Amino acid sequence: MKVLVADPIAPEGIEILKKSAEVDVKTGLKPEELLTIIGEYEGLMVRSETKVTAKVIEAGKKLQVIARAGVGIDNIDVEVATQRGIVVVNAPTANTMAAAEHSIALMLAMSRNIPQAHESLRGGAWKRQNFIGVEVRNKTLGIVGLGNVGSEVARRVQGFQMRVLGYDPFVSPEYARNLRVELVPLEQIIREADFITLHLPLTPQSKNMIGAKELAMVKPSVRIINCARGGLIDEQALDEALKEGKIAGAALDVFAQEPPKDSPLLKNEKVIVTPHLGASTQEAQANVAIDAAQQIVSVLNGQPVRHAVNAPLISAEMMPILAPFLKVASAVGRMIAQLAEGQMSSIDIGYEGEIAKYDLTALKAAIIGGLLQEMSEERINVVNANLVARRRGLRVAEHKDSACENYASLITAAVTTSAGVTTSAGTVMRGELHIVRVNDYWIDIVPKGGYFLFSDHRDRPGIIGAVGNITGSADINVSSMQLARLKPRGQALMVLELDEALNEAQIKQILAIPDIYTVKLVQL
Repeated sequence: MKVLVADPIAPEGIEILKKSAEVDVKTGLKPEELLTIIGEYEGLMVRSETKVTAKVIEAGKKLQVIARAGVGIDNIDVEVATQRGIVVVNAPTANTMAAAEHSIALMLAMSRNIPQAHESLRGGAWKRQNFIGVEVRNKTLGIVGLGNVGSEVARRVQGFQMRVLGYDPFVSPEYARNLRVELVPLEQIIREADFITLHLPLTPQSKNMIGAKELAMVKPSVRIINCARGGLIDEQALDEALKEGKIAGAALDVFAQEPPKDSPLLKNEKVIVTPHLGASTQEAQANVAIDAAQQIVSVLNGQPVRHAVNAPLISAEMMPILAPFLKVASAVGRMIAQLAEGQMSSIDIGYEGEIAKYDLTALKAAIIGGLLQEMSEERINVVNANLVARRRGLRVAEHKDSACENYASLITAAVTTSAGVTTSAGTVMRGELHIVRVNDYWIDIVPKGGYFLFSDHRDRPGIIGAVGNITGSADINVSSMQLARLKPRGQALMVLELDEALNEAQIKQILAIPDIYTVKLVQL
C-alpha cells in the first residue's frame, strides 16, 4: 500500500503510516502535479492547503481513503468520494483542548488589554491608566454550544469563579449540571453575559447568529469571543457596535473570509485578532496527525474507523434498500430539531414494516445526525452516533415491529425534552421521501429543500384565510397546504409549503391571530 502526504503534518503521524505503508511526503504540489501522481496511491492525507477535487478523486484509481488532519473538510469533494466508495476521515476531537485553551486565552487577554498594553510599551510609552482591565471573577460567561470545545471551556472556567450560562438545546439537563452550567435560552445569554464565547459549526441557520439585533440587546460591557467558525458573527454589525460603544470588545480567531482582507475589524482597537490559531499547538498538531494516520491504517487494513465523514458504509447489496430511507431518517431528525422546544433528554426510534427486517444502524446514525447537525462540531456516522449522543447525555432507544398499519415501511422518532415529546415519522412512497406524521397529526408532505410553516391552532373558520392574507401581503407564494385536526373545533395543525421564508415580523403577525398557539418555520 502507498500513502501520499500532500500537506505538512507532524512527524508522529508519518511514523505511524510508515509502519503499515510506503509513504511519500510531497507538499506544495500544484493541482496538475497532484493529478499526475495520485493514481499510484491507496491513501491520501491532507490538511487545508491541498484541494481534493472531483478530478483528483477520479484520477485516484486506487484510492481507498482520504484523511484530513484536522476538522474541516471543505477542501475535499466528499460527495464524489462517496460515489467512488472512498472513505473520508477527519480528526474532529484531536484539537479540542487547544481550541478551548485559546478561547480562554483570548478572554483573559481581552479582559486585561494585554495586546494593546504590549504594543504601547514596545512603542516606548508607559501608560498604565490607559489599560485598566476587568476581572473575570464573579462575571457571567455565556457559552453558545456545549459540544467538545464548549464543554472543555466550561470545565476550565470554573476555577475562575465565573457564573456559567450555556445554550445548547441538544444536551441533557443532567449533562449540563455535571458541567456546572446553567442551561438558558440564547436570548438570556445575550442579555446577561459579560463574556460570550461561540462554539458552533457554521450552518445556514447559525450564520450571522450574532447580528445587529443581538448586539442591540447585550450589555455595553460585554466582550465576545469567536474561536469556532467565521460567519457566526455579522462582522459589519460587530464593527459598528464596537465603534458606537454598544459592546466593550471582541476577540476573533476566525473570519468569514480568511485571510480577512481589508476588514475594518483589523484596525479596530477594541478587537483582538489571531490568524486562526485555535488548533495551533504542538500537541494538537501531533494529535490530529496521529488520529488521521491511525484511521488511514485502519481503512487500509479493512477495519472500522472513528471519524468516517461519509459513513455509513453500506454494502452494494443493501444500498438500493436502505439509501432512500437514509434521507427519510435524516429528514425526520432535522424536522424534530426545528420543532422541538426545551432541553433534550432522550430519543426513541421505531422501525415498522418491511424496513424492520434489516440492520438499521445506518438509519439510527442518520436520525441522530439530522437532529444534532446544527449544534455538533462532528459529522455523525455509524461509528460515532452512540458516542456523540452519550457525550451529550442523551439516551437512545430503538424498537422494531414487522407490522405497519398504514405503510409498507415507517420510521418514527420521538424526542423527549423538558417541554414534552416531539414526534416525526417518514416513509418512502413512489420513490420519494414523505413526512407523514408530526406529533399526533397524520399528514403528507414531500420535502424538496423549501420552507414549511407549521401552525398549531384551534380548528375554526377563518384561520386559513387570515394566514393567507399575511403570506399574500408579503408576496410569498403558498405552493401546497396540509390540514389535520384531532377533532372538529378542537386542536389542529396547518402546514403551508412556502416558496420563500417569512421574516420574524410576519411570523409575529400570524401568532397574533386569535386561536393560533404556535408557529414554526422549518426548512427541509
